[in-house]
Amino acid sequence: MEENKSLHQQLLEAGVHFGHLKKKWNPKMLPYIFAEKNGIHIIDLNKTIEGLEESAAALKSIAKSGKKIMFVATKKQAKEIVSEAAAKMNMPYVTERWLGGMLTNFQTIRKSVKKMQSIEKMLEDGTMDSVTKKERLTLSRSKEKMEKVLGGISQMGRTPAALFMVDISHEHIALAEAKRLGITTFAMVDTNSDPTKVDFAIPANDDATKSIAIITQYLMAAILEGLEERSQNKEEEVEEEVSEAKGRGMDMTEEEGEKGERRGRGAGRGAGAGRTGGGAGRPGGAGGNRPGGAGRPGGAGSRPGGGARTGAPKR
Repeated sequence: MEENKSLHQQLLEAGVHFGHLKKKWNPKMLPYIFAEKNGIHIIDLNKTIEGLEESAAALKSIAKSGKKIMFVATKKQAKEIVSEAAAKMNMPYVTERWLGGMLTNFQTIRKSVKKMQSIEKMLEDGTMDSVTKKERLTLSRSKEKMEKVLGGISQMGRTPAALFMVDISHEHIALAEAKRLGITTFAMVDTNSDPTKVDFAIPANDDATKSIAIITQYLMAAILEGLEERSQNKEEEVEEEVSEAKGRGMDMTEEEGEKGERRGRGAGRGAGAGRTGGGAGRPGGAGGNRPGGAGRPGGAGSRPGGGARTGAPKR
């Protein structure tokens, strides 16, 4: 309760509860409106905290699973705040201009990103030294222009798992593309917007810098926590794999030792039997006048069928 109270106080001080004029309101925002004062709608901060906590839990889970969350805020008040937060989390972001098809035509956008990266590489490794000054200047300007729009998504290899937006009315193209692809959407929703268009709505003032900052920082803390838990789980998995590998190595060593002992015992028994047999053969050889003669009775006895010939001959 104390955390909720302190958060409530922080939201109040940041002006998160201030909505738009009554005449600009969206009727679907009625459940989130607390009252009207001087022709301005006041947002219910209890609803804001509920939406904020639900969104934070969902974003933490997405970050923990290793998926990307794209931040979209092309409004002047939100650009710097959102870009800095996304950079800290190593998440993709768009703060200049949303290019049509940035999600639905992602392969074409990736081509533009690769072109930008190739120009950057050429400028760095000295390949551009052989071209004229005019061509080098043209390519540099082209690279700067692309980097301004595509710099935030240069490391994004595929479409994100979630989209966070500031003001869905302003980012309606991004919202439409996300819905078309089935991407989970999170957004700050003011009293002039439709909260049913997004999966996780956070009723809040989306025009004030302080309001945008406090909401973004709260969500950033949850995402960073999810990323930290993911790294800890990975370390634990690696440790378990190493210990299992060591255990398998010990078992194999023990098995090899047992096999070696069994082989040694078998070899010892074979050698002993050979010596005994050799000793028994010597007295037999000495008993006859001829060494070869001693072997004949044994040979006769070794064939049981040979005794049948001593009987009466067949007529």
